[in-house]
Amino acid sequence: MSLRTLALGASMLFALAAAAGSAKADTVSVFCGATDYDLCVKAADAWKAKTGNEAKINKMPATLDDAIPLYQQLLAAKSPDVDVLFLDVIWLGMFKNNLLDIKDKVPQAEKDAHFASTLGAGDIGGELIALPAYMDVGLMFYRKDLLEKYGMQPPKTWDELAAQAKEIQDKERAAGNKDMWGYTWQAKSYEGLTCDAIELIASNGGGTIISDDGKVTIDNPDAAQAIERAKGWIGTISPEGVLNYDEEASRAVFEAGNSAFHRNWPYVWGTSQGGGGPLVGKVGMMPLPVGKDGQKSSGCLGPMYFGVNKYSAKPELATEFVRFITGPDMQKMRAIEGAYNPSISALYTDEDVLKKLPFLKDTEPAFADSATRPSGYTGTSYNRVSQAFYRAVHDMLTGDEEVEAGLKKLAGRLEKLKESR
Repeated sequence: MSLRTLALGASMLFALAAAAGSAKADTVSVFCGATDYDLCVKAADAWKAKTGNEAKINKMPATLDDAIPLYQQLLAAKSPDVDVLFLDVIWLGMFKNNLLDIKDKVPQAEKDAHFASTLGAGDIGGELIALPAYMDVGLMFYRKDLLEKYGMQPPKTWDELAAQAKEIQDKERAAGNKDMWGYTWQAKSYEGLTCDAIELIASNGGGTIISDDGKVTIDNPDAAQAIERAKGWIGTISPEGVLNYDEEASRAVFEAGNSAFHRNWPYVWGTSQGGGGPLVGKVGMMPLPVGKDGQKSSGCLGPMYFGVNKYSAKPELATEFVRFITGPDMQKMRAIEGAYNPSISALYTDEDVLKKLPFLKDTEPAFADSATRPSGYTGTSYNRVSQAFYRAVHDMLTGDEEVEAGLKKLAGRLEKLKESR
């Protein structure tokens, strides 16, 4: 037998051995966010220990939106290279045609464990295309020491908040804090204003811009009333600068001790209570107020999801991993080790979780009653719809556009945009 024949034989044996090994080693490839990459690796380790299967975790770009063109390229090519995708809630409509419907592969009990609003955002057109891993929702932070000082209870309506904010602001300024404001929030012309405005409008009975069945709902008296209310805060209980505030700029004012109330995401609990800052032990959290009696607190829903690439060569295994990483054990791990808010309601009474995130017991209604942005229906047009919305609302808040006329003009613009989805 020649050396060449031996070499070919050895090569074939090696190839066969490699093929046999790969058949035994079940592996899925997973995208995960940069900020929680380590927790994804830990989940993959736990999955391997439990099932013997492996998950290769791929770190996404530091800025999440930078992953959109990466996903677009991957999915346009119908590539099976990545089996499981990490998804922002507002991407679900954008990528819905490229995600596997796993509705019949997930037991009903597992679905029911999640907050209905969060699970529902992953169900588009009757197809369950993603499961929630954790969630964010707009919340109200307040100076509980100041409310106690002036004999106040946390407000239940926006008008009560405005009245309390004005009283605290005036009295604190009279006592020497000339920089004190009643309320800080996000009114800059950007995606954050879409969230803040939806919260105000939905909690006033004015809908969420575009309904799930595609009807443009924004031009209505309840929406107009909500925007007029917020417009009246600027320069009275909120600084003029709020028109340029994003999350971080508004948080800075609150955490400097210069705002009685502050709307933001749950992460502010950690930033305000850590590092020996001036607000340690002085901050309370609650669901956002309502605009009218009978309405729900409508914090903007901001969860993250895992879904299965429709072109995966291992859809069953990928679905198993999605179920595992979004299940109660991994959500509990994320809550305790990363302070991520679970989408599984039972964890809001879990003693271990509450030790890490004590505010959850008071804010569960906010997660249950959240409002969604219209990304499911608008799909690939969502970014243009949101941009049209927040720019129009910003013009109304600054006074560059009258509210009623602005809403009518916005509705016409959205009618055209929704058709290009």
